[in-house]
Amino acid sequence: MSDPTDDLLATLLAKQAITEQLHAYCRGMDRIDLDLTRSVFTADSVADYGAMYSGSGYGFADFIGEVHPPMQTHSHHLSNVTISLAGDRAGSEAYVIVRLRTGDGRTDLVSHGRYVDRWRREDGTWRIFHRRYLHTLDYSEPVTNAMFGTAGTRDREDPSYDVLGDP
Repeated sequence: MSDPTDDLLATLLAKQAITEQLHAYCRGMDRIDLDLTRSVFTADSVADYGAMYSGSGYGFADFIGEVHPPMQTHSHHLSNVTISLAGDRAGSEAYVIVRLRTGDGRTDLVSHGRYVDRWRREDGTWRIFHRRYLHTLDYSEPVTNAMFGTAGTRDREDPSYDVLGDP
């Protein structure tokens, strides 16, 4: 018979590992770090972003490498992360708000949606093997009184890599 405390600890550790992978995905998107983005997906993953993209998780990283650089900045935010576990498999739902600033620097695009993911633990690491993005709403608005310019960079030269390390 297993110790309930050990079971609870294993559950909490798995949920934390999945949450950190979700955050790594957001960091990969915001820094356009395609290797980091790929690391969140299994090699055989499916990524279904509706009309935006459908293919593999690795292919989605390549897609991001093409479409994100012309935009001035990104800022992914997750909330309401729900995770269910079943051995080496898991499911999660996370709400995402993405704020994109267009290349002209005068328009913000805000998009809301949910990631509904199926996870698999391979060699001790949780990775997404099926992602479905469910779009909720989006809107754009002009930036009229920006007080400060954008700081940092959207690559591995960003100061965060000095502090957090290179994944």
